[in-house]
Amino acid sequence: MEVTPQDLRQVSAISEVPEEQLLWLIQNSHVERIPVGGFIFTKGDPIDKLYILLEGEVDIKIEQNGNYKLVAKVHKNGISGSLPYSRATTAIGYGEAVRECKVLVMSKEHFKEMTTSFYELAEAFVHEMTSRTREFAKSNVQAEKMMALGKLSAGLAHELNNPASAMARGAKELKKHLGNVPEKFKRVISIKATPEQIDVINDVLFDKLTHRPENNMGLMERTEKEDTLEQWLEEHGVENAYELTETLLDFCMDAKAMEKIYEATGDTNFPSAIEWIENVLTTEKMVDEIQEAAQRISDLVASVKSYTHMDSAPERQPTDIRTGIKSTLTMLNHKLKQKKITIEKEFDQDLPHPKIMVSEINQVWTNLIDNAIDAMNPGGKLQVRSRKDGNFVKTEIIDNGKGIPEAHLNTIFDPFFTTKAIGEGTGMGLEVVQRIINQHQGEIKVTSRPGETKFIVCLPIA
Repeated sequence: MEVTPQDLRQVSAISEVPEEQLLWLIQNSHVERIPVGGFIFTKGDPIDKLYILLEGEVDIKIEQNGNYKLVAKVHKNGISGSLPYSRATTAIGYGEAVRECKVLVMSKEHFKEMTTSFYELAEAFVHEMTSRTREFAKSNVQAEKMMALGKLSAGLAHELNNPASAMARGAKELKKHLGNVPEKFKRVISIKATPEQIDVINDVLFDKLTHRPENNMGLMERTEKEDTLEQWLEEHGVENAYELTETLLDFCMDAKAMEKIYEATGDTNFPSAIEWIENVLTTEKMVDEIQEAAQRISDLVASVKSYTHMDSAPERQPTDIRTGIKSTLTMLNHKLKQKKITIEKEFDQDLPHPKIMVSEINQVWTNLIDNAIDAMNPGGKLQVRSRKDGNFVKTEIIDNGKGIPEAHLNTIFDPFFTTKAIGEGTGMGLEVVQRIINQHQGEIKVTSRPGETKFIVCLPIA
C-alpha cells in the first residue's frame, strides 16, 4: 500500500479519525506525483477533487491582468481542492507545485457516501473547509483594508505636508520680518504727533485690521492700482514704495486711505508712519497665514476622527451619512486634485439618520469613491447625491469614466475579481462593500455605460 493510515495521521485535520475510515479514504483515492512547475489544478478547472498533500509544497495563485499574485500556500500534510458541502464549482486560480509533490486525490463523487457513512471523516473535512474559508477571507479583507489605509495615509501625508510647510515657512518669514522692527520703531518713536493725529492713524489702521475687507480685485485692476499707489507714495516722499504696495492693497488701503494719513501726519512724518502701518499689516498677514495653515491641519485631523469614528463605540447609531461622505472626500482630496476632478454634491437638507456602524459605512464610501476616481480621466466629474427614498436613504455615486464592461457587471461583487493591476487592488473591495451593506439590511446596485457609471446604495432608515 503506497499510503497508510499512519501517513494520514500526520495530517492534523484528520489525525483523530478512526482507522477504518482512513482506510476507506485510501481505498477510494489514488496517488498522483506532480513535478516542480506542474499544476494540481488550473484556472477554469472544475473543483471536483479533494487533495491531501503528503509531500511537497503548492502555491495558490490568481491572475490579474496578465500578472500572478500569490494568495496562499499548501504545505506538506495540507488539504486543498473540494471538500464536503463546498459550493465552489470552478477554480479561479492555479495550484502550482514549487516542490515535487505526492498527492492523495479523491473524486467528489465519493462525498455522499462519506457524509452518510463516515461521520468523523466528513466532520473533519467540513471543519477544515470552514476554517480555511474563514482564514482566507480574513486575510484578503485585511489586505484590502491595509491597501485602503495605505492610500489614505499617503493622501493624508500629502494634505498635511502643504499646511505644515506653510506654517514653517510663515514662522521663518515672521521671525525675519520682526528682526527689522527695531529700526522702523526708532523712526516711528521719533515722530512728534498730537493725540488727534495718532487717532486718525489708529482709526484707519485698526478699521482695516478689525473689518478686513474682501479683496476681489482682478489681476489687471490690481496691477493698475499698485502702479497708481506706488506713484502716489513716491510723490509724497516714501522711498522703496514698491515694497509697500502689495501688503497695503491686500488690506484695500489705496491712495484714498493714504490721503487721510498724509493729512494727519504731514510731509515729514508720513513716510515713517506709512512704513510702520505696512509693518503692522505684514505681521497681521503672516499671522493669518500661519493660523489658516494650523486650522487646515486641525480640520484634517477632525476629518480623520470623523472618518474612523474614533470617539464612538463600534455599534449602530443614528448617523448623518453626509458627514461620513464629506470626510471621505477630504481623505481622498489629494487624488481628486491630482486628476483635477470636479465634485458635485447634492444632499437633502432634512436627510433622515439611518442606524449604521459608521466606520464600516465609511469604508463603503471609500471603496466606491476611490474606484470612481480611478475610472475617470483627468478633468472628470464625480457626482454624489443622497436623498430619502421611501423607508431608505438612497445615495448615488456617479462618475463619467469609461464604464464597466457589460460582461463584468454580474461579477464585480465576486471575491478577488478586479480589473486593476497587481498591487493596485485585491479584488475584495466591492465584495466587502456588498457584505457591509447586507449586514445593514440594505441594498447596492450598479448600472454602467461609457460616460456614466452609477452605484446606488440604499440604507434602511429604521
